[in-house]
Amino acid sequence: MSPRPKKAEPRPQPRLYLVTPPIADAGAFAPMLAEAMAAGDVAAVLLRLAPGDERTSINIAKDLARAVQAKDAALLLDGHVDIVARAGADGAHINGLAEFTEALPHLKPDRIAGAGLLETRHDAMSAAELGCDYVMFGEPDEHGVRPAIDAIEERVAWWAEVFEAPCVGFVMSPEEVEPLALAGADFIALGDWIWRDPAKVAAIVAEAARHMQVPETTE
Repeated sequence: MSPRPKKAEPRPQPRLYLVTPPIADAGAFAPMLAEAMAAGDVAAVLLRLAPGDERTSINIAKDLARAVQAKDAALLLDGHVDIVARAGADGAHINGLAEFTEALPHLKPDRIAGAGLLETRHDAMSAAELGCDYVMFGEPDEHGVRPAIDAIEERVAWWAEVFEAPCVGFVMSPEEVEPLALAGADFIALGDWIWRDPAKVAAIVAEAARHMQVPETTE
C-alpha cells in the first residue's frame, strides 16, 4: 500500500455518513431520512435492511436509493451483496476481512466496496490492498461491543497519516465527533442513536456537523 504523499494542501473537511436502523418500510422512514440529509453535508447512507423476503428488500432499497441519490449522496447496503445491482444501490459495506474478500468480485469495478469490523491493522491494510473504497473504524460488533474512543482515535490517526484510502470514523455520541474529525477521519458515521427521537433527528445531525468543522491543516 502506497504511503500518503506529504502535500502542502489543506485537509478537506470530513463529511457525514449516515447509518440507518433496520428498515422494513421505506415510506415510513423516508421523511426522517430527508430531514437528516438536509441538516448536514451527507456523502453516503448505509441502509440496514430488516429481515424479509428478497423482493421486499429490493423494493425498499430501490425507493431509498432514489431519494438518497437525488441529493448527490451514495446509497450503500449493509451486506446483501447479491441484490446491490438489482436495487440500484451504489455499493455495499462488508464486515470482516474474509467476508469482504469474498464479496469484492461481486462489487468491483462498478460499485463501492466498503470494509468494516477489521479487527487488526493488518486486516485494514489487507482490505486496502484488495481495493476497498474505504475502511471503517469504531463501529460496534453484533453484540454492541466496540473499542474505547481513545483506541478508535489512535487507529484513525494512524490510517490518515499513512494511507490514501478514505477512513470512516463511527461515533456513538456527538462528543465523539470532534476527536475523530481531528484525528483525520474523512467521513463521520452516525448510527442508530440519531434516529431514536424523530423530532430531534435534524438537530442531532446539525450538531454533529458543527463538531466536524476542524481547523484547516496541511500535511
